[in-house]
Amino acid sequence: QVQLVESGGGLVQAGDSLRLSCATSGRTFSGRGMGWFRQAPGKEREFVASIVWSGGITYYADSVKGRFTISTDNAKNTVYLQMNSLKPENTAVYYCATSRYNLLVAATYDYWGQGTQVTVSS
Repeated sequence: QVQLVESGGGLVQAGDSLRLSCATSGRTFSGRGMGWFRQAPGKEREFVASIVWSGGITYYADSVKGRFTISTDNAKNTVYLQMNSLKPENTAVYYCATSRYNLLVAATYDYWGQGTQVTVSS
């Protein structure tokens, strides 16, 4: 049983930082990638960042480049999303997920976490 459990969300002010965590269990993720997506109220789920578990190649949405960093801790089987210089428009539920294929497309991800709320006040 694959499990992805996000944590680290919360209420912060604009300019603050947060680090989201995604604890994984239930299978080996070697050969897979991990991604972070977000969904704001009334909007579609959108890609934020992804990383190839073995090798560490990363991808970012243009809107978060230079502010967000995705990383993995193999010993802890955990994926992180460090978010700096947060903006009110970053408010959303953030989800982690895993895929064997196109890491930029939500439809290719076959396992998802339950999400963690990030709220950025102005």
